Amino acid sequence: MAWAIIPHYGWSFQMGSAYQFHSWRVFVLVCAFPSVFAIGALTTMPESPRFFLENGKHDEAWMVLKQVHDTNMRAKGHPERVFSVTHIKTIKREDELIEIQSDTGTWYRRWLVRFLNLSQQVWSNFQQCFAPEYRRITLMMMAVWFTMSFSYYGLTVWFPDMIKHLQNIEYASRTKLFTREKVRHFTFNFTLENQIHQGGEYFNDKFIGLKMKSVTFEDSLFEECYFEDITSSNTFFKNCTFISTVFYNTDLFEYKFINSRVLNSTFLHNKEGCQLDFSDDNNAYMIYFVSFLGTLAVLPGNIVSALLMDKIGRLRMLAGSSVMSCVSCFFLSFGNSESAMIALLCLFGGVSIASWNALDVLTVELYPSDKRCRGAGGARGIWVLGMRVLGPGVRFWVPGARIW
Repeated sequence: MAWAIIPHYGWSFQMGSAYQFHSWRVFVLVCAFPSVFAIGALTTMPESPRFFLENGKHDEAWMVLKQVHDTNMRAKGHPERVFSVTHIKTIKREDELIEIQSDTGTWYRRWLVRFLNLSQQVWSNFQQCFAPEYRRITLMMMAVWFTMSFSYYGLTVWFPDMIKHLQNIEYASRTKLFTREKVRHFTFNFTLENQIHQGGEYFNDKFIGLKMKSVTFEDSLFEECYFEDITSSNTFFKNCTFISTVFYNTDLFEYKFINSRVLNSTFLHNKEGCQLDFSDDNNAYMIYFVSFLGTLAVLPGNIVSALLMDKIGRLRMLAGSSVMSCVSCFFLSFGNSESAMIALLCLFGGVSIASWNALDVLTVELYPSDKRCRGAGGARGIWVLGMRVLGPGVRFWVPGARIW
């Protein structure tokens, strides 16, 4: 979707003179639609039977279990199977909480009782994760989650930067250098890109309707020049002198003039708002293509892990995938081209996703059913605190095991 929407600069409109609604904002709005749809869909989903049982709603829990049973039996080709309940175990403490709330007179006292009881339950659940029988499992899972997240998200951030670095090296090798040029009474109305101008003198020249991409002027003199409708990116004037020069409707802001002198010059109607950055026009296709390949490479890893999860086991899949991920990382030291880095990115993404899937299932199954949410959440907690600082990551999970 980003590939299809963001490069279309024409998909934009302007609200006033200071706000421009560009294509990347359209992409943000489109991405918000699934979230809104998910919120609506969640309202139609049934509640957990365990939640109903813990709150004394036995009939509601029975109906949800019956719906699950009937759906599974139809899928297996046995719709005639009758759902029956032989035993229901409830938690007494929750029923006592309901009685206390109903006997409390004022609303704020009821909420206070609920808050205190809930806080006590949260703290008790957290302590149970570090009980003697679960302490070793919790600490080991916390360590595994943190180390895997640290390496995975670190490399996920590093791969695009490394590919972009290789692109910049190749782009810089094609830089054109102009020294001591003298231009008088000339009109520049074309694109200037990837150029360095040193010691130039420009007298009574016009720069009109220009796009400047990665252009640097060093130790240059501009006298009685005229700049109009200029869009620049990665463009700077270093140690330059401007005499009696007019700037009209340009984005040549103050920070682009480094150690430069501006004498008797005028800036009129500077561009405002969020301006388009044309610095990556040449590499835009490759950036989106690499991101698409990296995401697509995860799909076969998900499918393979889903099919083999129950056959080879969680630990073997976790260990095997981790070893293969380490091997793919070893070959990173030999990658010195874009194609090699893209291939290693796809290999790493496709192999490492099996580790995540195995770890997701393993973390849940190491705890009893009544402690799975706490144990899995506690193990992920250290990951959330430590890794969200690095930035967002995207993972897709195709479940390979039935987990209640």
